[in-house]
Amino acid sequence: ALPSDLIESELFGHIRGAFTGADRNKIGRFEAAGRGTMLLDEIDVLDLKQQTKLLKIIETGDFEMVGSTETRRSEARLIVASNVNLQELVEQNKFRSDLYYRLNVLEFRLPALRDRQRDIPHLAMQFVRELCIEHSITIKSVDIAFLDALKKYSWPGNLRELKNHVRRAVLFSHDGLLTINELSHKVVRSQFSDDHAQVDHGAWTLADRVAQSERQMLEDALQAHNNNRTTTARALGISRVGLYKKMRRLGLAKDPVKTP
Repeated sequence: ALPSDLIESELFGHIRGAFTGADRNKIGRFEAAGRGTMLLDEIDVLDLKQQTKLLKIIETGDFEMVGSTETRRSEARLIVASNVNLQELVEQNKFRSDLYYRLNVLEFRLPALRDRQRDIPHLAMQFVRELCIEHSITIKSVDIAFLDALKKYSWPGNLRELKNHVRRAVLFSHDGLLTINELSHKVVRSQFSDDHAQVDHGAWTLADRVAQSERQMLEDALQAHNNNRTTTARALGISRVGLYKKMRRLGLAKDPVKTP
């Protein structure tokens, strides 16, 4: 978010008088990190000039503060992150290839939230707990249809968007309940469109579809509550016995193993 002429000062520091408004010396992030680890998020926004200076400090550890000719040394480790494909930027000559290969020693790719549907209920429940504390709101139970609707949305904004929708739901909740009614129309509409698409292309009867949906809802709720049947039943608004009967009927309950 910083202007390009300030990013260099932020990373490497500046001396007094280096530019208008520089009334004192200021150390940069590399110097402040010492022998620690520094994370540079959205590395793709650096222009080619700044990329060149970053490459130099990575290769040699040497840098100069803005306005100074004195060489300083950094021993910080570096982690960078980007939400765009850096290799594609290299092919478009928008990112230095030598910097890319220098940075790409160990790479982790995080799938989009829409590709991690099983994680959504757990993440949503974690956000509910955090937001309840932040806003001093008590949520007593979460309707399974609420979690199911979250799973069926595509989440183009990933975790930030999920947290914002959960925040909205917590703020709009009534009587300590989270239901599908607290979700935005955009999320709710996606649920029904997905249902229609699956019904049109499937050969299931209505009973099959209802049973499958109920099974999926129970699986999500159990996962969101770490397979604790008591808290899961409370969140679903049913008794523990009722939950167990549903699990048996849907093939989710395993009989205990008896040892001689």
